[in-house]
Amino acid sequence: QVHVVESGGGLVQAGGSLRLSCAASGTRFSINVMGWYRQAPGKQRELVAAMTRGGSTNYADSVKGRFTISRDNTGNTVYLQMNSLKPEDTAVYYCNVVTTLVTLWGQGTQVTVSS
Repeated sequence: QVHVVESGGGLVQAGGSLRLSCAASGTRFSINVMGWYRQAPGKQRELVAAMTRGGSTNYADSVKGRFTISRDNTGNTVYLQMNSLKPEDTAVYYCNVVTTLVTLWGQGTQVTVSS
């Protein structure tokens, strides 16, 4: 059974930092992309950052220069380092895993940035 487990959310003041982790396990299929999306109340889910199996990255314009996506040597765990956080970064952050056959989502982790 495939598991996608996120951790690292929380409450932080504006200007602070948080690091999110996402670990995918139990999949028999190759992971092509791992990334992070977020959804704020009343808004659509949006891409925050993603990394392909080859190491290419993609960031939302709103987080460029502040957020960094990285992964471990296995390629099954990704991290999102979030610096200089702003109140508008407040949202539920979801890990997204795209394999050769299925797309998986984590349960979401709340990030709240106070002003």
